[in-house]
Amino acid sequence: MHDVVTVSDLQKTYDTNNGESIDALRGVSLGVKSGELLAIMGASGSGKSTLLHLIGGLDQPSQGKIRVAGHDIAHLNDRDRTLFRRRSIGIVFQAYNLLPTLSAIENISLPAMLDGTERNLVNSKAVELIDLVDLRARQHHRPQAMSGGEQQRIAIARALINDPAIILADEPTGNLDTKHGESIWRLFKQLTEENAKTIIVVTHEPHGACHADRVIVLKDGLIAGEIKPGGASHAADVATRYAQFVG
Repeated sequence: MHDVVTVSDLQKTYDTNNGESIDALRGVSLGVKSGELLAIMGASGSGKSTLLHLIGGLDQPSQGKIRVAGHDIAHLNDRDRTLFRRRSIGIVFQAYNLLPTLSAIENISLPAMLDGTERNLVNSKAVELIDLVDLRARQHHRPQAMSGGEQQRIAIARALINDPAIILADEPTGNLDTKHGESIWRLFKQLTEENAKTIIVVTHEPHGACHADRVIVLKDGLIAGEIKPGGASHAADVATRYAQFVG
């Protein structure tokens, strides 16, 4: 399998209001293969969300290269980066970010409608996706009438509507209980195994990360180590290895 994402010597420095600089990333290099479920773990301030945002084109690096699906997104202008992100990157946030005035099916359809896709095609794809996340019975419900787990499944379906090269998820189970969080990780695993999607998830939860094919651990803006989980029953092993890397 080929790498869908390639990151080379990625660095990101933020300037603070008091004239100091913070090095969020200090030279990160990694590749993510097609169909891989990659988890990124690390303490607060380790750089994990910064890395995800850079891969997603939500921010630009201070130095280094980022290639996503063959495109050097670090050097795209704002307009081209926005278009590339809309068409090639699906993003899932911890807070769901569904529009409260739209139904579930309308929220799923929105990115494709904004991109000018023909309405009949959008409707057909949205129905396929709401079936994929097993929420057809909720298609006309607005977010406030759905549970947190249901809202996150709708957000994942929305991220898939433009058939992106990769899906990025930032703490997608952070607002969910264990049962609903587990269902989200099982869905991610299904999407990689059955739909060949490439998914990168930032998480602090070993019981979620153990579902991944690979776990990258960040510490102080650098990769501290890598874990190969053994599956859903190996959360304790992931937690132990993680503690060794960040301790």
